[in-house]
Amino acid sequence: MSLLSRIAASAVLYLALAPPVRAAPPEMTFEKYRLQNGLDVILHVDHAVPLVHVEIWYKVGSKDEAPGKTGFAHLFEHMMFQGTKQIPEDAYFKYLGQAGASARNGSTTTDRTNYFETLPSSELELALWLESSRMGFLLEPRPASAPSRPSERPTESS
Repeated sequence: MSLLSRIAASAVLYLALAPPVRAAPPEMTFEKYRLQNGLDVILHVDHAVPLVHVEIWYKVGSKDEAPGKTGFAHLFEHMMFQGTKQIPEDAYFKYLGQAGASARNGSTTTDRTNYFETLPSSELELALWLESSRMGFLLEPRPASAPSRPSERPTESS
């Protein structure tokens, strides 16, 4: 075996037997508090990019379904995108798209259902309004059509 082959074999052996290098997890500072209405808030502020991510978790999932009757948690996840008293059918994605959202969706697991959107930080009010409307006005009659722009949305008194 040539000297070069022995050096290469030694390097491969060293890398294979060396303990893995583990980076320390990044430290993420956040505030956690409970609002008067019972909602838990976890807030992390990072001004590195002009984005905001809003994520709402409901503590309900497929574990809450009756035996033999499955799929309801996922069905309700989809129904909750279909409008509220303040938001017409299919307007969630329209408003978020107009606002420049890069991500918007929801998901269901055994123990939770969540909804999220990532959009320019200047649109935080829109994201909070959409989520609060979903939370507070889901079962009430919806308007027939969506305002063409989210800025024309109803106020709290509507």
